Amino acid sequence: MPSADDAMRRAAKVKLMIFDVDGVLTDGSLHFGLDGEIMKTFNVHDGLGIKLLQESGVQTAIISARSSPIVALRGRDLGITHVLQGGHDKRLPFEKLLHTTGLTAEQCGFIGDDVIDLPILTRVGFAVSVPNGRPDVQRRVHHVTLSGGGRGAVREVCEFLLRAQGNYDRVMAQFLA
Repeated sequence: MPSADDAMRRAAKVKLMIFDVDGVLTDGSLHFGLDGEIMKTFNVHDGLGIKLLQESGVQTAIISARSSPIVALRGRDLGITHVLQGGHDKRLPFEKLLHTTGLTAEQCGFIGDDVIDLPILTRVGFAVSVPNGRPDVQRRVHHVTLSGGGRGAVREVCEFLLRAQGNYDRVMAQFLA
């Protein structure tokens, strides 16, 4: 894994942060009833982190292999413009996202936890894993969070980006006035 300074330099260039869902925005648990998926648990601290990151001018997106109306609802709730779900090959929605935003892969960050995320993690300028991410993932990222998926990892990444881009104090000032 690269140095902390390298991770900060990479994070400073991020214009779009992309989040995986299961294992990152959630703890990876899937709750099913007889009619299918009925619940996912999201962390409120992660949600505020995403909102603060958006306030700083960084765009946000979700790319998930699974399709879930719950994720679409959470994305809308957080003002995440790009919610791309469904499909085992995450390269396709990633390419679509690059085309839609006009950004390069190097201007993007992505946080994932499993090998299905590697096609994106190995292309973005700032790749992140949660501590319970698969070893093959952790070996290929620029930063590993201290907090687990669904337990504040996303908030941690958002604050890391805010600090790297010199925006942390500005976005936090609204709470300290």
